[in-house]
Amino acid sequence: MPIISRTHAYSGWMLDIVRLRVLAAIAAHSSVTKAAKQLNYSQPAVSHHLARLEAETGARLVQRIGRGIRLTPEGEHLARRATEIVGRVDTAAAELSAMVGLRTGRVRVAGFQSALAALIPHAAATLRREHPGIELHLTDAHPQVAINLLRAGQVDAAVIFHYDDTTPDDIRTTHLFNDPMHLLSLEPGQTLLDHRDSAWIAGCEHCRREFVEACDQAGFGPYIAYTSDDVIVEQALVAAGMGVTTMPGLALRTHRAAGIQATALRDFERRVYLATYGDPPDPPATTAFIAALHHAVQQTQPGEPTPPTTDPAPGGHQRSDNRR
Repeated sequence: MPIISRTHAYSGWMLDIVRLRVLAAIAAHSSVTKAAKQLNYSQPAVSHHLARLEAETGARLVQRIGRGIRLTPEGEHLARRATEIVGRVDTAAAELSAMVGLRTGRVRVAGFQSALAALIPHAAATLRREHPGIELHLTDAHPQVAINLLRAGQVDAAVIFHYDDTTPDDIRTTHLFNDPMHLLSLEPGQTLLDHRDSAWIAGCEHCRREFVEACDQAGFGPYIAYTSDDVIVEQALVAAGMGVTTMPGLALRTHRAAGIQATALRDFERRVYLATYGDPPDPPATTAFIAALHHAVQQTQPGEPTPPTTDPAPGGHQRSDNRR
């Protein structure tokens, strides 16, 4: 009878979750030192776990480049899976903790900038008051990134937006409110068409699609003189008379520069949703956050035009800003 030998140790080993967590941290930071700091491990301990993982899998996972390291193709593949696995394990641990009651627990939430600044703090205050043992972890993320984090099990809920009523089929969504868009200029009551010859301040090339389409529908092509996704920078440029821009009402609640006029653009708004993933019911800690978020929406009324503002102007449209 022929004897078949094993080339790699991997087929006889079960992957260790601690070592997968180490690899995921190294991939996130491209540094053993930074991974050790994140995990509260010593640097030799991280190096030891990495060496053991390479020995167990029979694969070279990292390549040393000068004083730094980079992942090999095998390392990149395993790191992607490790990130997913660690996220799922952490979710399972949080769910199990939540099952024994809301004295302790954790909820991880991703959201876009203006939601994190103007809405979620109100929900966080309610959550802390009613369930002080629940830890809330927040991640600033573009809506598509937030959805990917949901699918990977790295967050439990996400606050996202769309400019229409379409949402991914595999994501459970609840409509929270419509966020009206505003034209920012130095004069009240204006429309996009009033500024067909003006200099415009717009987001990056990946974030301005809806804005350009809106101008096309209004009958002109915008002259984009300045590019910024920063609310403070955009408003400062408008206040200085250097151009005009559009901005969601939720972003206006986070900062309002003196001297600018915000005119709500009629019939143009983005739809804000709460997103979760997987079959209901949600874990108790997540459910508690969702209840706090709905309370925050009722409390702050973010769908109302940002005061002080003028009446909605016809013929306006919004710019897509994927950070705000």
